[in-house]
Amino acid sequence: MQKLLCTALMGLALAAGSANAQVYVRIAPPPVVIEHPPVRPGPNFIWIRGFYRWDGARYVWVPGHWVVPPRRHTVWVDGHWVHRRGGWFWVEGHWRG
Repeated sequence: MQKLLCTALMGLALAAGSANAQVYVRIAPPPVVIEHPPVRPGPNFIWIRGFYRWDGARYVWVPGHWVVPPRRHTVWVDGHWVHRRGGWFWVEGHWRG
């Protein structure tokens, strides 16, 4: 029982560590797709632009979408790829404010 508990705890620790892992890619991302957002579904919605994600073998386009901010006066900061040390790193989009 104790061995099973230790194994489970180690698995959780590894999963938590990988959730914070930064994506590193040696290949530059393609140019961002110019999107034309559909009609805004309501006055409180904001457009979250699409982006390229790395699937382990290639870049895949994730289309933009409308979303209601979690709180008034929050601002969406787009996710983006940053070039550092001979590769590209993904910085997650997030709410600010």
